[in-house]
Amino acid sequence: MLENGALAGRIAVITGASRGVGAAVAKRFAAEGAHVVLVARTVGGLEEVDDAIKAAGGQATLVPCDLTEFERVDALGPALLERFGKLDILVGNAGALGDMTPLTHYDDKEWHNVFDVNIHANWRLIRTLDPLLRRSDAGRAIMVTSGAAANPRAFWGAYATTKAALETMVRIWASELAKTHVRVNLLNPGATRTVMRAAAFPGEDPMSLKTPEDITASFVELASPDCTRHGELIDLA
Repeated sequence: MLENGALAGRIAVITGASRGVGAAVAKRFAAEGAHVVLVARTVGGLEEVDDAIKAAGGQATLVPCDLTEFERVDALGPALLERFGKLDILVGNAGALGDMTPLTHYDDKEWHNVFDVNIHANWRLIRTLDPLLRRSDAGRAIMVTSGAAANPRAFWGAYATTKAALETMVRIWASELAKTHVRVNLLNPGATRTVMRAAAFPGEDPMSLKTPEDITASFVELASPDCTRHGELIDLA
């Protein structure tokens, strides 16, 4: 852990932190001096990330949570307020791909699950954590999106629709925070070597893609108190 790192002393919530981009960002933030609050469904994955962070001298708090359990998401803000008194950084990384199928073939449960994870959970995170970000001297939020939002294609119905909705929602939130110390941005990682990418493109050579670790510097930049970008879409594709 870097005591003088770019995020020294900051409190950061990261969703989808048990693997992939979320895990890589968590480790990088901890190495930069942040206390990371790791949110994910998979306890084993969270513990592995926690072990790696602590072995490197970092600090983490684990919050095993299925983001579709909305009452638990709503309780996150009050719990963090009681423990930390504020929140400096939110990384909304968790997402659901859903089935790759024609719109008319979606199962009701699957369609609604993608909306619950990609939209409704993020709205609840914004609602419960906004007051804590405002208590920070430099609150920062980074919401992870996808090129599918701007380039919808066949069979990507639920995922593309929800990512487009997420981008609109986040831009509205950014507009509402324009006169505060909070800065909110969207980040599209582009093609990255993750489990979700492999599910979406099963024939692709994963070794041809950048790793989650390759993109963590962009997250650090947007999470830094020095960041002045606001309401933007940073496209790493």
